[in-house]
Amino acid sequence: MALHLVTHPVAQDALASLRDTTTHTSLFRRLAHRVGVLVAMEATRDLPTRPMPIDTPMEATTGHQLSTDVVVVAVLRAGLSLVESVLELIPHARVGHVGLKRDEATAVAHKYSSHLPPALGDSVVLLVDPMLATGGSAIMAVDVLKEAGARHIRLLCVVAAPEGVAALEAAHPDVDIYTPALDRELNAKKYILPGLGDFGDRLYGTT
Repeated sequence: MALHLVTHPVAQDALASLRDTTTHTSLFRRLAHRVGVLVAMEATRDLPTRPMPIDTPMEATTGHQLSTDVVVVAVLRAGLSLVESVLELIPHARVGHVGLKRDEATAVAHKYSSHLPPALGDSVVLLVDPMLATGGSAIMAVDVLKEAGARHIRLLCVVAAPEGVAALEAAHPDVDIYTPALDRELNAKKYILPGLGDFGDRLYGTT
């Protein structure tokens, strides 16, 4: 497993505002989308391409287009915020969803739904979940993807905790992580510090 830190200054600028308690919901959504685009760009930097002939208005030339199937899978509900970020870059990507609910008392995740595109074996699967805290949800989501045949999985998140990175590496060492922030630690309630609070609540204006 490799941890890829997205250090682009625009991503870091947006992340700073995402952390700010005064950032209202509508701006939070726009900033989450912006960060997601930059993380997705880094996570897709090495996708293979194939040459294709093109007729420009001036002459014939050769361009390059993606030669692999890309699937973006959101961990519900907060992961939905990053799906559009990926689709902005790769509009033809297929989309799947894994529904997980974390028990607030035990921090253990439970699956309640799974809707995935077929034939994932040769696809690059971008698993999107904004917060990698304990790693429990990410591990379960990767389990679901591998059971469905996925072999090339990358996790895209906005903030990660060392505990979650270590847990995912232990369970799935073949999954790379892309994030603009590796934060300090988890608190007693398994929230990331300094973090940015509950991503889903801030995204949707819920409590």
